[in-house]
Amino acid sequence: MTPGAWRLTGIGLALVLLLVLGAAGGAWLVACHYRPLLDTANTGLATAKQSRDNLETLAGEQGRKLGELVLAGELRERNAALAIAKAKEDAQPDYAAANKLLRERTSGDPVEAAASIIDQELGL
Repeated sequence: MTPGAWRLTGIGLALVLLLVLGAAGGAWLVACHYRPLLDTANTGLATAKQSRDNLETLAGEQGRKLGELVLAGELRERNAALAIAKAKEDAQPDYAAANKLLRERTSGDPVEAAASIIDQELGL
């Protein structure tokens, strides 16, 4: 090889070495600059995932409790309907007796008629 060729090879190798050193230095600077930002972002991501999981758990629990409340409300509604039907059935004899007393009402002053009906009801 001629001395000029060796000289070009040496310059080429020096340029490659400078490029490699520049790339390594750039990578080190980027790592030093972005590593704290990445650590902060990863911490925020972990916090967000934990919060999301907590919210999912709370939403599921809230849904279950809401379902239980709906079922309890339906049960109270059925029990109230049964109680109303039983009360109507139990009140039927009293209602019939009150109608009978009203039909037996005497003519005259309504106050006297009401007093008379009440006296009959009480057995006076």
